[in-house]
Amino acid sequence: MLKVILSVLFLAVITTAIGYQQLQATINTPLMVTNNTQFEVKRGTGFNKLCKQWQANNWVDSCWRYQIIAKLDPTLTDLKAGLYALSNTSVISNIKKINQGQQVSFSFTIIEGQALRDVLAAIKNTTNLKNDLNIEQLSQQVLSSDIHLEGWLFPDTYHYHNNDTASSVLKRAAQKMQQTLDDAWQQRAQNLPYNSAYEVLIMASIIEKETGLASERPLIASAFVNRLNTNMRLQTDPTVIYGLGENFDGDIKRKDLRDYTPYNTYRIKGLPPTPIAMPSKAAILAAVNPPHSEYVYFVAKGDGSHQFSTTLKQHNAAVKTYILNKKN
Repeated sequence: MLKVILSVLFLAVITTAIGYQQLQATINTPLMVTNNTQFEVKRGTGFNKLCKQWQANNWVDSCWRYQIIAKLDPTLTDLKAGLYALSNTSVISNIKKINQGQQVSFSFTIIEGQALRDVLAAIKNTTNLKNDLNIEQLSQQVLSSDIHLEGWLFPDTYHYHNNDTASSVLKRAAQKMQQTLDDAWQQRAQNLPYNSAYEVLIMASIIEKETGLASERPLIASAFVNRLNTNMRLQTDPTVIYGLGENFDGDIKRKDLRDYTPYNTYRIKGLPPTPIAMPSKAAILAAVNPPHSEYVYFVAKGDGSHQFSTTLKQHNAAVKTYILNKKN
């Protein structure tokens, strides 16, 4: 009788050992895919359906072993919808990636100085992003306001997942710009010619478009602030170009400087009605804390830098040196 009991116990141990070995082998079995194979888990997909899909793709040889493992670890059945990059690691590790929602990440970049129309054109052609933008109601959609969206999208790289919406990306960019602008407004210097944070945004966008060298943003800001504080017109070409819109052919003409638009700062006093581009944080900080200077003029040298002047006589001499002499 004792021999029979011992034999049964021996068989049980052997069977358990074999079962454990099979379990470990299943747990360590690789998913038969090449690395970074993209697979979409659709909403409502259950564990069994997922495994059957992988079996149909010949990524796993059968499902029953994994169904047993899922019984032992029910957390494996909590699948999160999304697009995933599968790898030739174990089947279980790939399933856990889905459990944790480690989706493929895409990115969209807003560049410093981009105009709204360029941002919208770029985001329209961005992959794996739903274009839900309503152009006629864009400001309400992104800002929950009727204010023009120009200038309100912070230049940065924004990461998103498959089938996220374009409006959700732009809302994040707008929130970041709002926070950046609010912080800068609280830290602004005294005696600046701005009545609101929005005017800072307008000025920052002009500084951004006038800047060839990042290091010159503060001096350009100083010159513009000096102009406004002395009731001079800004007389800056980028605003004129913005006002021309699609009519600008790449070459600004004297006629363009004479013709009236709300953005022609050779014709209007003060700031234009809206920003003209998406300003960087550096441009915003320059607008609210410009260094003290006597500069009111500057002219491009042709290498990205500018010659700054305090008097019209100095400025005319700089124009002759850097512009007129080059044309002759």
